[in-house]
Amino acid sequence: MPLRLDSRDRDFADAFTALVEGRREADEDVSRDVSAIIAAVRKQGDAALADYTRRFDRHDLDSSGWRIERSSCDIALAGLDPELRAALELAAERIRAYHAEQRPADSARTDSVGVRMGARWGAVEAAGLYVPGGRAAYPSSVLMNAIPAKVAGVDRLVMVTPTPDGVVNPLVLAAASLAGVDEVWRIGGAQAIAALAYGTGRIRAVDVIVGPGNAWVAEAKRQLYGVVGIDMVAGPSEIVVVADADNDAAWIAADLLSQAEHDPTSQSILFTDDAAFADRVEAAVEAQLGTLKTEATARTSWTDNGAIILVASLDEVPALSDRLAPEHLELAVADPQALFDRIRHAGSVFLGRHAPEAVGDYVAGPNHVLPTGRRARFASGLSVLDFMKRTSFIALDAAAITAIGPAAVALANAEGLPAHAASVAARLER
Repeated sequence: MPLRLDSRDRDFADAFTALVEGRREADEDVSRDVSAIIAAVRKQGDAALADYTRRFDRHDLDSSGWRIERSSCDIALAGLDPELRAALELAAERIRAYHAEQRPADSARTDSVGVRMGARWGAVEAAGLYVPGGRAAYPSSVLMNAIPAKVAGVDRLVMVTPTPDGVVNPLVLAAASLAGVDEVWRIGGAQAIAALAYGTGRIRAVDVIVGPGNAWVAEAKRQLYGVVGIDMVAGPSEIVVVADADNDAAWIAADLLSQAEHDPTSQSILFTDDAAFADRVEAAVEAQLGTLKTEATARTSWTDNGAIILVASLDEVPALSDRLAPEHLELAVADPQALFDRIRHAGSVFLGRHAPEAVGDYVAGPNHVLPTGRRARFASGLSVLDFMKRTSFIALDAAAITAIGPAAVALANAEGLPAHAASVAARLER
């Protein structure tokens, strides 16, 4: 049974705080193992990759092949069922269109004393994309991670993906073809992240690494941040659904299960102001669980991490939801915009009764790579900007440095940095 809370209960504040602060990340202490893997890849390069692949993915890279050629990705795309290919192409088209609007413009201006200044935006040269090879091998994630990189203008996009027992996921390859991935390598785990960060004999290093992964992959990204840029260190999926009694309970139950089926540590939370509706949703969840092939995962997630929270009024929800800062937030109410206007922290918000979170995972357009674990308080979802950098520029002529240089000299001397002061003062003497 999921947790049941009522905002009118005397112990609600403490119980809700416990829910907010509960940790769902993997308990394994993987830091030491990941450090050793990174060190081995940095020292031994391809030999370490081959060894880890034999141990963890049970195949020999020299026999099965290190790299999957672009032609194989194109063949996988051509071989898709026409209906599935059309769906993938629609998703790619909408994702590309949405992210094209995110490209920032260069700026330049000359101020009143003649200083010209501004900023120029440019893409990183190379980006790495990690694609899991197990439970979470999703072509939609390939599109969501790869297309923004290409829209940004990345020259070289490198995908790494484990192929357990040498088996390749054709849907992932098809998505790589559609998104314009340049290189695909059959490696996974922390060792793949290390290879992308430092480079090996076969694989050239990249500047940014994005994409989901298990605890080892997440820890490797955490440890290598600074050597390369990363998108985020993401935890288990989560959804908060705010629903009044005018909803179809079966729809809301399906929305909650859409995240519960991701992983046993995922979290689904319902806020409602109607106790009878809460009961109907809980019953609908139970009825639908038995129909899912992902029942075992979804049931564990719902039982261990799910919650139904009854509030006296939906006006209470914005403050409570902001404390959770959820990855996904559905506002299935009569006036979702009014609630949305009061929300500060959420990765992505879905407005109205006909906007389920699942549509955002595939074809809506905005990115589905979002901050989890309350990180939406300070972080945003993946965007074109994750693959770009801004370079500022400043241009002064003699008149401009005469106008602002004395202040720079005064500040440099006040900070005890005489060479700084002299650098400016030398130009003022002329």
